[in-house]
Order: sequence, then structure tokens, then C-alpha cells
Amino acid sequence: MKKISFVFVLLFTLVLSACGNNGGNATTTESLTVNIGLLKNVTHAPGFIALQKGYFQDAFGANVKIEVTAFDNGSDFSTAIATNQIDLGFVGPGPAINQFLKSENFRIISGSNNGGAVLIARKDAGIHSVQDLVGKTVAIPTKGSTNEISLRLLLQQEGLKVSTDTSGVQIITRAPADTLVAMRQKEVDATLIPEPWGMQMVEEGTGEVLVDWDKIPPNDGNYPLTLLVASDKFLEAHRDLAKKAIQANLDGIDFIKTHPTEAYELISAELKELSGKGMDVKLIKGAIEHLNLTDEVDLEVIKTMAKVSFDAGYIKGIKENELDLSKFIDLSLLDEVKQNK
Repeated sequence: MKKISFVFVLLFTLVLSACGNNGGNATTTESLTVNIGLLKNVTHAPGFIALQKGYFQDAFGANVKIEVTAFDNGSDFSTAIATNQIDLGFVGPGPAINQFLKSENFRIISGSNNGGAVLIARKDAGIHSVQDLVGKTVAIPTKGSTNEISLRLLLQQEGLKVSTDTSGVQIITRAPADTLVAMRQKEVDATLIPEPWGMQMVEEGTGEVLVDWDKIPPNDGNYPLTLLVASDKFLEAHRDLAKKAIQANLDGIDFIKTHPTEAYELISAELKELSGKGMDVKLIKGAIEHLNLTDEVDLEVIKTMAKVSFDAGYIKGIKENELDLSKFIDLSLLDEVKQNK
């Protein structure tokens, strides 16, 4: 009788265990895929390190599959996150602001890097000051980009206007890799571009620094250039994973600061995975020195950038006094991560 009872209890336990496991499959992240987006720029270095060192994967757990999508510009990234093609990732404030005001379905959850763009003039273009840009063509990665916002602010400071003829400064769009080629072929005169592209132009002798990264407006280079954002859909369903993504970003920042030499190699490796080509460590080192890696997000600076986008006509359908970005930044998760909640 005892033997029969023991067998019954054992079978009952196994059934309960099996039911528990099946229920777990329905509620855990066993089959979850997290789509992470970023740009192929060294300014996204913390994200590169978090991927290369496995910080995202370790934080999310073995049951979560990570898919990475590399973008050439922030506008494409912002469209992708607004349409839930990606869950979270790294982007500049310019295109993110423009898209948020249309869709309002994703949020900034942490800073990652401030600054890291430079204004490069082609060596034989006769440009020795910002004033010399009148009548010249200046390339930026895409319309409404953070780099365009900085360029417009810089031109405003110098009393110059943007135009489509030689009476002012002509702004054209080129992907960074295409800008590199265009500078070599003398198709553009200057570019405000994120690192490492500026360093590469200087290193190969194509261009020279006209305005260094720490003089680029707003705030003399100390402006958000790379932010960690997440979709509302992802935040609602997986707030815990969003916090883990923030921690991975923080770990990436810390690793670059404490292990710079190893970080350069890892950044090159990630660039190779994203674009098919790595980069000379010397260039990466120079580019990293032009970054201010930080989790901080300055709302006032972002408001300034939004005003430039509005004046340039990229923000439509609302009035200037209706530019409400208070819901765009949600640093509550970052605060919880820092407090180990």
C-alpha cells in the first residue's frame, strides 16, 4: 500500500511539474526575440561594446534571441522603432524628436554619448573659417538629423543663412560612407559628420577640421548625440528587459572608460559585423577621444534642438508652443537601475 501511494505521489508531482513548465513557456521569454537597432558610427560605441561583450545577452538570458539591425541614418531608425520593426536601440535626438512628435510611441530611456561630430572642410576647397562656407555645399547624413541641427545652429551663430544657391550655405544629404567618397571626388566642400568619418578624412588627407567636436553647438559639444530609446510596446510588455538593456548600456560605457585599448578592438569587430569592414584602431582611438560617454540626458538641450527642427520645417502640424517633449524622456527606469531596484 505504501509502495502504491509513493508511486501515485511521484506521478502527481511529475504531472504538476510538467504543467508548470508548459505554463512557464507561455509566460516567460523562452521564445522572445528582442530587436536592437543602432547606427554604424563609433558614436554608438557603448552599444557596440554591449553586443561584443555579451552584456545584452547575459542580462536578457539564454532564452532571449537578439537580432541586430544596423541603420545608415537616424531617420530610418526612428521610422523602424515607431512601426515596431525594432524594440529598442541607439539613435540621435534630431530624427527621434521629429518622429516622436508624429507617433508618440517610443521613449528615451537613457543617454549613451554626448558629442562626437565634427565639421570637416575639404582641403582644397578654400575654406578656412565658417564664414567661407557661403556659396559652398555642406553634407549631412540625412534631413532632420542631429548633425543638421548642429550645422544650422552653427550657421545661425555666424550670421549665415541656408539657401539653395550661392547666396548662402547649401545643405545636401549623403550617407557618411558616400560623403567620404564625395569629398575625395570634390563633389562636396564640407561636412558635419559623426565620428569616425571625420577622423578618417583627416587621416587620409582629404579634409581638415574646421570646427572641432567640442565647439559644435549646442552646448559646445556637450549635447546628446546618442540616446537609448525603446518602443512603448516593448516597455509595456518587458519593462524588466528594458532595465537590463539600460544596464548593458551602462556596462558598455564603463568598459570603454576602464579598458580603452581592448574596447578599440571590439568596436572595430562590431563595425565589421555591421558594415562588413572593420576600422584601424588608431582611428577608433581618435574618435573615442571626441566622445563624452554618459547616461545623462539634458531636456533643455533637446528642446533647443527641437526648436531648430521646427524652424527648418521638419516638424509639421503643430505650433511652436505645442512642442511638448515631457513624455519623450522617461528616465524612471534608469533611476531604478542606478538604485538597484
